[in-house]
Amino acid sequence: MDEEFLLTADQFFSQGLPTGVTFDDVTLGTQYSEVAPRLTNVETKLSESILLGIPIISADMDTVTEAEMAIGMALHGGLGLIHYNMPPEAQIKQVARVKYHVHGLIQDPITINPDKTIGDVITLIEEKGYQFHTFPVVDERNSLVGLLPGRVVKPRYKSKPVTDAMLSREEVFTVNQKEIEKDPIGAADQFFDGHVGIHKLLVVDDEDCLRGLFTLSDIERIYDERDSLLKPARDDQFRLICGAAISPTRNKDGGLNENSMVDHVGRLVDEGLDVAAVSTAHGFTKGVGDMVRLLRQQFPNLTIIAGNVTTGEGVEFLADAGADAVKIGQGPGSICTTRVVAGVGIPQMTALHLATQASKKRNIAILADGGITKSGDIVKALTLADGVICGSLLAGCRETPGRVIEIDGKLYKQYRGMGSKAAMREGSAARYGHDKGVTQKTVAEGIEALKELSGSLQNTLESLVGGIQSGLGYLGANDLSMLKQNARYLLVSSAGLQESKPHDVIEVKTGDKST
Repeated sequence: MDEEFLLTADQFFSQGLPTGVTFDDVTLGTQYSEVAPRLTNVETKLSESILLGIPIISADMDTVTEAEMAIGMALHGGLGLIHYNMPPEAQIKQVARVKYHVHGLIQDPITINPDKTIGDVITLIEEKGYQFHTFPVVDERNSLVGLLPGRVVKPRYKSKPVTDAMLSREEVFTVNQKEIEKDPIGAADQFFDGHVGIHKLLVVDDEDCLRGLFTLSDIERIYDERDSLLKPARDDQFRLICGAAISPTRNKDGGLNENSMVDHVGRLVDEGLDVAAVSTAHGFTKGVGDMVRLLRQQFPNLTIIAGNVTTGEGVEFLADAGADAVKIGQGPGSICTTRVVAGVGIPQMTALHLATQASKKRNIAILADGGITKSGDIVKALTLADGVICGSLLAGCRETPGRVIEIDGKLYKQYRGMGSKAAMREGSAARYGHDKGVTQKTVAEGIEALKELSGSLQNTLESLVGGIQSGLGYLGANDLSMLKQNARYLLVSSAGLQESKPHDVIEVKTGDKST
């Protein structure tokens, strides 16, 4: 009896032809469960090299993700995509801030030479946007000469040579790399326990060449993370995972400026970039395909996200070009007007189903991008997709770059679509096919808006992940793979949708809007 009403994805979407459905049109049938929600695993893979602790990515929007948001996302197991509505140098600095935030063993620490002055070091910090001021001092052979402590890196000492201000080699605490091979973090923790007041431990080899650096603050944070509900997403050097959107820069004749793009992405990779997102409103185009192929050819080990598309053909096209993951969604975002302006787009659940059919053939990840307003939408999306990209849900967090505005005693964050005229003036016009920026004839495909300030990213993510885990528990799924297997769908009437919300009461305390 149940199977006649609660249908598999293939049955459900084929029976509804040719109607497209989105999140509120669908509900999921509960299944027999022996699963405790808090014990479910919500990890997801974007590629062979990128494993996220939570299936949530912050959108590459200029009012959502810069370094602070990307750091917060990675610290809680997700991924932040830093937008490109900024000069190339600024984006490089943003990525560097994320990658140098918290490490275990810093295997390739930033060093300075002994022939520099304090002023040279201050200039380096300002140019690179470093958040630290202590530097190992090495000679041309990378042999350790000393350590320049942050307390002396001040403008008043700018004319002094580094050698006059640094701690000498004999004063610097070091450990041979052979002594820490089995458990680097444990060895460093034991050292700091036994050396009160010492905050840096340098790692050297048998020839006294610098091979790494531990800091007390990093080790303490790492141990604090072990008790955290959401575990950080890190690379193989224990740095936070970071992504960045890539703009399709063009020559005067309209062709891709390949040299400029390769140079910029190369510099991002040098800073440790893990994921490049080729983000355009229409990803099923020759230009996007050429761009993805170029990046795949030049950076074979870089994880590439491409989009946006809403069909299986679009997914296959980008997969064949070299994408590891594809963004699905055209016009579902709360501040996007593409469907109104251009009359195109497919409701999100139907688009995800079409995309999934193609992704199974190509073995790539699918990301639901847009239209998500609550954790229940994420659960529905994850029955088909491998992750979700959120803009509006995160735009009210304190970590976003949007301005805080007070209206009638309430605090709001600025939030705008990347297709709004204001955003396109600052660099996102290429995302919507306008190569020469914004003119009077340029049609906006997004609006400017406000989001009520919602507090910290941590609280928001914990609430969203809690909702996802509840969904897994109701469907008897231990992980996201089993969620896909167990999902059964039912079409919801307008009255059924109304029934699913609080009704027939006077609400005196509002529940968390993210759930």
